[in-house]
Amino acid sequence: MNEKMREAELYYNLASFNVISPGNYVTCYVSGLRIMIGELKYWNAERQEAYANPKLMLQRHTELNP
Repeated sequence: MNEKMREAELYYNLASFNVISPGNYVTCYVSGLRIMIGELKYWNAERQEAYANPKLMLQRHTELNP
């Protein structure tokens, strides 16, 4: 079963997200890496950004808050 890869559009809430447009993955704001929807754990609801891991999330926070 080879499912076509499609980027999802999500609306990030504080502890969950809503699917605006279905897909398999979202793109990490910092690294550009694809994050499979089932593996998505880190995002910022205020900035509506997804992150591949906590290190990249902290990196983005540090960039914005030197």
